[in-house]
Amino acid sequence: MRSLIRILGVARELLPAYAAIVAAGVLVAATGLTVPFIIKAATDEVVAGLSGGGAGVPGVLWLAFLLLLTDVANTIISNIGGYLGDVMAIRLRSILSRNYFEKLLRLPQRYFDNELTGTIISRLQRSITETTAFLNMFANNFLPMLLSVVAALVIIGWYSWWLALLMLAVYPLFTWLTALTSRRWQRLETAKNLEFDVAGGRFAEVVGQIRVVKSFVAEPRELAHFNGRYDATIGLTREQSAYWHKMDVARRGALNLIFFGIYSIIFTATISGEFTLGVMVLLIQLVNMARQPVQSMSFLVDASQRAITGCRDYFKVMDEPVESAAVSADAPPPPTLRTRPGEPVVVFDNARFGYTGDVEVLRGVSFEVQRGERVAFVGESGVGKTTMTSLLLGLYPLTGGKLLVDGRDVTTVPLPELRAQVGVVFQDPALFSGTIRENIAYGRPGASEAEIVTAARRSHAHGFIIALPGGYDAEIGERGVKLSGGQKQRIAVARAMLKDAPILVLDEATSSLDSKAERLVQEGLEELMSDRTSLIIAHRLSTISSVDRIITLREGLIEEIGTPAELARTNGIYAELLALQASASKADRKRLQRYEILG
Repeated sequence: MRSLIRILGVARELLPAYAAIVAAGVLVAATGLTVPFIIKAATDEVVAGLSGGGAGVPGVLWLAFLLLLTDVANTIISNIGGYLGDVMAIRLRSILSRNYFEKLLRLPQRYFDNELTGTIISRLQRSITETTAFLNMFANNFLPMLLSVVAALVIIGWYSWWLALLMLAVYPLFTWLTALTSRRWQRLETAKNLEFDVAGGRFAEVVGQIRVVKSFVAEPRELAHFNGRYDATIGLTREQSAYWHKMDVARRGALNLIFFGIYSIIFTATISGEFTLGVMVLLIQLVNMARQPVQSMSFLVDASQRAITGCRDYFKVMDEPVESAAVSADAPPPPTLRTRPGEPVVVFDNARFGYTGDVEVLRGVSFEVQRGERVAFVGESGVGKTTMTSLLLGLYPLTGGKLLVDGRDVTTVPLPELRAQVGVVFQDPALFSGTIRENIAYGRPGASEAEIVTAARRSHAHGFIIALPGGYDAEIGERGVKLSGGQKQRIAVARAMLKDAPILVLDEATSSLDSKAERLVQEGLEELMSDRTSLIIAHRLSTISSVDRIITLREGLIEEIGTPAELARTNGIYAELLALQASASKADRKRLQRYEILG
């Protein structure tokens, strides 16, 4: 329950709306409680009329008219409350979803490494939907009912404190029996939600990689995996539901005995003359009014348990530690370098890092990159080339040593400011659905048309863009699926050009392209690297032949640093690569592949 209260605390701006819903609930309860009194009066009037007394037909019609007015008022007020509740629920959903998304944007890269995208999405949809649905139901239905119950118990106590005591015994008894059920129910609900989240995560993965699934004829296997998760939820639901309904039989059986006693008292008191017929009718209606929440309490508890479980999942994410810099609506500072010529722009000083446990990817790496210098990194897969890119962007913190960018320790630089200094072109262009214009301007949403076109021309993308239907407004589909690999990469280069960051990282930017596409993209990259400090990760030697220095890595350590000409004369990794690339033997080609697998 604390989680639900915490949800309301998060959405404090909705408290006035909730107060209005409470006020509507009070009025609904008041009009609802008026009805039994009018029916009591009408019953007494009819009994009196049958005995030859009372106001007769006019009196009964007047009471019927009062009943009509009360019902109409109840209908109008309850619908106003329902409207307020619906609007409040969608506003609450908006607030929780916005906060969840903002939180995700602030979480470190390590969190996403350990979670499936579909699982994150499934958790958002399930937890927020169940929470808002419960609060909406509570505000629209249960709150007026609860107020009516309290008033009904007071009125019943006025006529008979024995009846009030019996009615009061119903609620703690039901609550106690429900508490016995709750712990096991929530454990099963948590296990079931885990199955749903895993299935949802896999579902999103399969849809996103549907071409791979089809090419390996893996549809039956994926369907069986998906069905297996849902079959597990069926088994858990059987156990959960059987246990719940067994306990519900005990709960409702106990309540049936209590209500047997209540009705017996009312009937006995009436036939003995203690109550009039009108009072008997009034009390029966009030008892039924007070009984209604008990009968629906199983549903309420079920919904509340789901909401509580959803809240816990929601706040589990919200309580995750965030990156050192918060997401801000303000744009990061313009990318400029503070270091003077002759001072290193990037410095790795005995840098150490490991993704998990004690296994280190970098084991004390030290080097400097000067302003305007082009430095390439060469090594087998897994030696830490791409890891250095992630560290440079602040996606992970070092586990030892120092990393200085623009003369400052990255631990002291706000992440938006750090990332504004670095432009990256990845092997995977990572485009978004939408237009080509939107993707090129992703790093600078306010860029002018001329700036966008200039960037596209410099990246050698303008020609194919204007040939597309719609030109720069052409929709490219999810992840740019409507474009070829070379076209996507040239748009990624244009995007980096428009960002105009002083430090550039090319992470296997042409490794997945054919020779023709690579040549076009390489021409764009040459434009992009002009007058920039560039760090290049590549396995094709043709892409690094013109760099100033090469740094070779082996098993997380730097093996050599030197110009291409210098390293070609040593017996190190670069010289080995040159020899392997020049060789025609199958054995050498196989050895070369070790370097051509993405690191």
